[in-house]
This record gives sequence, C-alpha cells and structure tokens, in this order.
Amino acid sequence: MKLSLIFLGLFVACASAFAPTPVAQTGVSLRSSLADEVDAVGNNIVVKSLLEDVEASGLLSKVAQSGLLSKAQEAGVSLSKLEPLLALAAENKEILILVEAATPELLPLLPKVVEIAPGALPLLATAVSVPPGLLSVVGLGSLAAAAGAVVVIPDDTVVQVATQTLAVGALGAAGAASLVGSAILGKLTN
Repeated sequence: MKLSLIFLGLFVACASAFAPTPVAQTGVSLRSSLADEVDAVGNNIVVKSLLEDVEASGLLSKVAQSGLLSKAQEAGVSLSKLEPLLALAAENKEILILVEAATPELLPLLPKVVEIAPGALPLLATAVSVPPGLLSVVGLGSLAAAAGAVVVIPDDTVVQVATQTLAVGALGAAGAASLVGSAILGKLTN
C-alpha cells in the first residue's frame, strides 16, 4: 500500500512538471528600454559621456605631449602596420561577434581607462621602445618564476598557500602579458 502511494506521488510530480502554467503577459516597449540608452538624436549616452570625458581631460593632448606616437614611429610602429590586424579581425567574424557581445560589459570600464590613461602614458612610451625579444625573455622568465614559486614555497599552511597562489597569479599574468605584448609589438615593428 505504501509503495503504491510513493509511485502515485512520483507520477503526480512528474505530470505536474509538464503541465502548462499561465504566463502573465507584460507589455515591454522597446522604445522605453532604448530611451535609457540613447539621447534624442540617437547617440549612445554612455559613449557620448565617455567622449566628453576624454575631451574634458585633454587626453589626446597628453598623448601628444608624452611623445608616445613619435616613439612608436621611431620603433617602427605606424597606423599602416595596424591594417593587417584590422583585416584579420574583419575576416574572422567571430572576433567581431565577441567584441559586440562584450560591449555592454566593457562600456562601464572605459571611463576608468580614460581616468588611468594619463598616468600610464610615460610607461607606454617606454614600453614601445623595448625590443620584442626582450619582452619575450621577460615573459618566459616570469612564467619560470611562477613555476619556481610552486616548487620553492611550501604549502604547509594557509598563509603559504595564499602566498603561492598570489605569486603564481601575478607572475603568470605578467608572463602572459609580456608574451602577448612581444608578439603584437613584433608584428607591428616588422
């Protein structure tokens, strides 16, 4: 008797899982959701405010004063060398789809980039003049140091594991960034 009640309960639970439920229709207007993102002319408000921030901070003037573009040109980097990278992105539609899909998440980060950029300009001007081979060596050294941190730092306590994790994360990220940067700089300067 009890076994039949269990089977009956399972049958009712399964059947109710497939039963249609009434869905409340809510009227959502596309126009009302877009009104928060665009102004009366149709400009994206976030992009518009970002460009206004760039103009107000004088970022482009600071780029010119830092000599970043002339140092890049001396290192062999020019806008004409960027054309193959843009052509590669145009050929691979997946890249454009990923960029388009990531745009809503990236837009809030752009004002922070504009805020940090003036302080990073001297570093970028110096980095452009570093040979790609040296960046590769630094990247490989950083990855080797990350592996060394795993071997050398014992993992007996929580603090040592945290130190090991922090070292591997920082050195691994620096190594990967150096290797990617050397590959991009190498393509741009050849």
